[in-house]
Amino acid sequence: MATTSSASAPRDGVSPVGRLIQHWRRARQKSQLVLALEAGISARHLGFLEIGRAKPSREMVLILADALDVPLRERNGLLMTAGYAPFYRETGLDVQEMAHARRALELILSQQEPYPAVVMDRHWNIVMTNKAASRFFARLVALRADQRSANVIRLMFDPTGLRPFVGNWPAVAEALIHRVHREALGGVPDEETVRLLAEVLSYPGVPKSWQSPDVLGEPPTPYLAVEFRKGNFAMNFFSTVTTLGTPQDITLQEMRIECFFPADKKTEVTARQLLSD
Repeated sequence: MATTSSASAPRDGVSPVGRLIQHWRRARQKSQLVLALEAGISARHLGFLEIGRAKPSREMVLILADALDVPLRERNGLLMTAGYAPFYRETGLDVQEMAHARRALELILSQQEPYPAVVMDRHWNIVMTNKAASRFFARLVALRADQRSANVIRLMFDPTGLRPFVGNWPAVAEALIHRVHREALGGVPDEETVRLLAEVLSYPGVPKSWQSPDVLGEPPTPYLAVEFRKGNFAMNFFSTVTTLGTPQDITLQEMRIECFFPADKKTEVTARQLLSD
């Protein structure tokens, strides 16, 4: 059974870990009563935890984090703020114990051929691609040899990146910014994501209204196809995003696989022509 110990309330009325619990509770739009019921404690006791009149045990921190669906990276932050050691690991994909996960990613990428697919980290940096993605992007821009340096958001907003070759860029860019706002891991943007948003929103031709997710509109169609154009080369794609199920490692939880599908017959034919070429 999770336990707590008594603690003196801090002068500002909220303990450091209590402040974080409040932050995630409000981000998840849960009342103290609802969270207390889900965590199996009283609302009064949760209130004591938030203001610092009681100190949560390590088990209680994990119970609350699970009830609030806090991402694994931020769960470690909660634990350290409460005075405990981190619980979740962040393992590189090239480590032997991640071989099965990496193989799964490779299988997903290869099955997507002849259509593009990429694996991104939490900050939209490309960490893996299939051959179709390499063929496709090579027709539009000269990416650096190290694909890990490519960032999808920057490529789409940079006037020297993919932006000049997106025929419906205003609609796509607005939807993409909305997606970054909405899909920031855990529903609350981290500092690096905030900096990335500030950077791309400062590019020329980007409306200032996009700085607020509240004023962004939803696409009126079931999906928004991206219209890529460069000379006589043209392809239209829509995409799906996949995550790994029940991850217990920070790296795996933050991975996203984006697979592109042809939005018309011409794109399907062109993709197969690129494969044969």
